[in-house]
Amino acid sequence: MESIPTPSSLEPILCPVTPWYFKRMSMMAGMIALFGLYFLYDGKFGYPKANEIADKKTWFDEKVLKTFDEAKAAGKLEAWTESAKSQGWPIGRDAEPPRWISYAAKNGWPEKPHRYTPEEIQDQFYWGGGTLLVGLFVAGLMLLNKNKVLCAEADHFITPEKKKVFFADAFRIDKRKWDNKALAYVWHKPEGGTASKVVIDDLKYAGAGLVLDRLMANFKGELIEKQAEPVENSTEASTDSV
Repeated sequence: MESIPTPSSLEPILCPVTPWYFKRMSMMAGMIALFGLYFLYDGKFGYPKANEIADKKTWFDEKVLKTFDEAKAAGKLEAWTESAKSQGWPIGRDAEPPRWISYAAKNGWPEKPHRYTPEEIQDQFYWGGGTLLVGLFVAGLMLLNKNKVLCAEADHFITPEKKKVFFADAFRIDKRKWDNKALAYVWHKPEGGTASKVVIDDLKYAGAGLVLDRLMANFKGELIEKQAEPVENSTEASTDSV
């Protein structure tokens, strides 16, 4: 039987940040930045344009339709029509009043335009600026993590935050999220110190599973793993199938 290598003969394990982490963080920062730009676009162009259309609807109701009704009541509809044509106003058919829905559709405007308040427009700039700051924070966090490394020696491992954890000080390992999220939580208590928890993340740090394997080979504490699914009573199962 092949003997297990002694701790002194084990080579150091170095786990740099994975390309997956950079890809995920880059996509997140880019997506957040796009939302921020979208907010700023609405504040600068989108909402003011919507208000211009709402102004057109007000003009249509108070100017076009009102003068149409007045001209029709006075029996001067033909003169109103000629005047409206010369000014480029919308006109109806067969002495019918012009319809906003037709005028709006011709110009690609909504049937029921919405008017935004100055406060709502200003809020878009606040949201845009705040969202861009969040995107910059995510990008900065990615750069800060760029050179971090998880490493392991013969009798301890060192977290990316430079915290040294001796295998002999580890008293609990939680692996319930390892299969799905590649996360393991390690509780340790140095002699004369207080207990604390560190994380081993195999998605963020390439080869972190090797660090966990080395820890497990030297671990004698409490191991928390997924519980097996309950198995139905075989007798009941056979009875149900009859």
